[in-house]
Amino acid sequence: MNQSLILLLRSRAVTGAFFMVLAGIAFAALNVATQRLTMTLGFSPSSTAFWQYGFAFVLSLPLLARLGIKSMKTIYPWRHIIRVVFAAFGVQAWTIGLASVPIWQAIALVMTSPFFIIMGARLFLGERVGPVRWAATAVGFTGAMIILQPWSDGFTAAALLPVLAALLWGASSLVMKNLTNFEPAETVTVWLLVLLTPINGGLALASGFEVPTGQVLVLLLVAGLLTAFGQYLLTLAYSVADAAYVQPFDDLKLPLNVLAGWLVFGYAPAGYLWLGALMILSASLFLMWTEMGKEKRETQLPA
Repeated sequence: MNQSLILLLRSRAVTGAFFMVLAGIAFAALNVATQRLTMTLGFSPSSTAFWQYGFAFVLSLPLLARLGIKSMKTIYPWRHIIRVVFAAFGVQAWTIGLASVPIWQAIALVMTSPFFIIMGARLFLGERVGPVRWAATAVGFTGAMIILQPWSDGFTAAALLPVLAALLWGASSLVMKNLTNFEPAETVTVWLLVLLTPINGGLALASGFEVPTGQVLVLLLVAGLLTAFGQYLLTLAYSVADAAYVQPFDDLKLPLNVLAGWLVFGYAPAGYLWLGALMILSASLFLMWTEMGKEKRETQLPA
């Protein structure tokens, strides 16, 4: 095998980016299912969140059986609990937002999360955030704003819910990154799936619990599978690379979700969509290229 290809496959930069992009594809499909459930079929957003993560937990039972109770063994239980509480309220804000905001607008707003994550990585995780990472994140965020155009008449108060979700998920991601320094990806994922179900169940009961049937039930089963798969990929991404590095690759969710929304619902934003998407993609690829170059220099032996 070509030496350059071997180095490429072994690169933590490439591996982290690969897992993050795969997670983005899974979550794009999940967002389509969620919006169809809440906006088109009128199923309760809080109940959607409960059943989605409940089914994700059930679908993960074979993995739990294989790993056994040891998969939940941890010396940081409160960190897991805090992380899942952030994630649960983020899921609620996101699901309620998708009931009234088009996918492309919701995704553009949730892309404010890199600011929360990169600032948090610097303040709480001690990660070095250099000018390249800051610039890549800023370019990606600018691309999102070009697409969103928050100054337009179509901008509503409901669109602020994805921003709240971005803040909560950013906090959850920082705690997750800290946990992956000490524990395997399986443990972090299992704690999320186990705790999210009762938390979301309580929130669903508080807002009017609904039982799914027919097409709603099928879509919720699909959503559960995508949730479990996407969360595991996301955890793997954070376990092999710095949070501040892999986060800009999350910006690729914008073109993925725009495409998914157009294919399924037939709508997409007008204006400078593709300019913004090109800025996001270019920033992510440039960041990966510079990170790979840094890895190569660090692994070279002195002459």
